[in-house]
Amino acid sequence: MSRFSPRTLGLAAALLSLALDQASKYALLYWAHFKDMPGVRIPVLPFFDLVMTWNPGISYGLFPVSGLGTTLLIAVVAAIIAFLGLWLWRTDSAIVAIGCGLVIGGGIGNNLIDRVIYGKVADFFHLHAFGHDWYVFNIADVAVVLGALAFIYDVLMTSESSKNA
Repeated sequence: MSRFSPRTLGLAAALLSLALDQASKYALLYWAHFKDMPGVRIPVLPFFDLVMTWNPGISYGLFPVSGLGTTLLIAVVAAIIAFLGLWLWRTDSAIVAIGCGLVIGGGIGNNLIDRVIYGKVADFFHLHAFGHDWYVFNIADVAVVLGALAFIYDVLMTSESSKNA
C-alpha cells in the first residue's frame, strides 16, 4: 500500500507529465532551434530520430483544425480535463488517479498550452524500424497513452477481481 493518497499520486503524475512535456518542447523549439527546421531529421538511434513537425489535427494529424475549430477543440479538451480532474479527486484507486493525472498533464501540454500559444501541437520524436514508420509524437502523447493504458489495466483487473469474488 502506498503512503501517498491516490489524489497525491494523480496530481504528481499530471505535474510531472506536463513539466516533462513543456521542458522538452522548450528545449527543442528554442535551445535547439527546431522551430526553424521543420521536416529536418536528426538521427539519434537506428530506430529513433528527432524531427520537427507541427500537428494542426486532433490526433495523428487527422482532422486538422484552425480558427474557430481550434477554439472549440480547446473548449472540449478543457471540459474533458475538468471531468478527469473530478474523477481523480474522487477515486480511491491509485492506478485510476495516475491514469487521470497522465491524461490531464498530456492534455494540458498538447491541447491547451500548445494550441493557445502556437495554434497547433509541436511533435519531435519519430520511431521507425524494420521498414515501418510510426507517427511523430511528443511526451504529452506518451502521457496520454500511458494514462489510457492505466484505465484499461484498471478495468481488466477490476473485471478479473469480480470474477474471482
